[in-house]
Amino acid sequence: MSAHQPMVIGITGGIGSGKTAATDAFTTLGISVVDADLVAREVVQPGQPALAAITDHFGQHILLPDGNLDRPALREIIFRDPSAKQWLEALLHPLIRQEIVSRLRHSDSPYTLLSSPLLLETDQQTLCNRVLVIDAPASVQLARAMARDNSSADTIKAIMASQLDRQQRLAQADDIITNDGDLLALHDAVQAMHKTYLELKANTL
Repeated sequence: MSAHQPMVIGITGGIGSGKTAATDAFTTLGISVVDADLVAREVVQPGQPALAAITDHFGQHILLPDGNLDRPALREIIFRDPSAKQWLEALLHPLIRQEIVSRLRHSDSPYTLLSSPLLLETDQQTLCNRVLVIDAPASVQLARAMARDNSSADTIKAIMASQLDRQQRLAQADDIITNDGDLLALHDAVQAMHKTYLELKANTL
């Protein structure tokens, strides 16, 4: 890794694991974050070619009155129709990846985080030098997500079931932060990991 080549740490975790809180803590240490979710939303904004293609494919009813994508309506369609999901992913994944690569390349912090809930389910992990998993026991995930999203236990459990299994996620991690305590404990763990990454970066120059 040259001085000009960014060191990229992929950060992921299941719903309610505290990935966002961890990412925020890295941000306060001056680390740039490329958020795959944010990029995914931006590539389908009004005026973007992807939104025009989605409208052509699914029809005008997929738009809200203000011209934005009706996400819940689209989600309903792709949950029911695997071929629609495949079509949408074939359209969006290359666009999202292209934008992520561009943002990683233009980052000027010592290393950059690629934050993505689907890091290990997609080929996004191939953009990363290391993978950091924010981990929490299932009971903690459930309690946090219910409190945050105001959702029922059944809804959160269904989301957890649709995500990568916890053991599979941990098996693919280079680094793990166990986030089963308070915010202070998480910040301490992030600080320690930050120090490790700075040393790794220094040793590879």
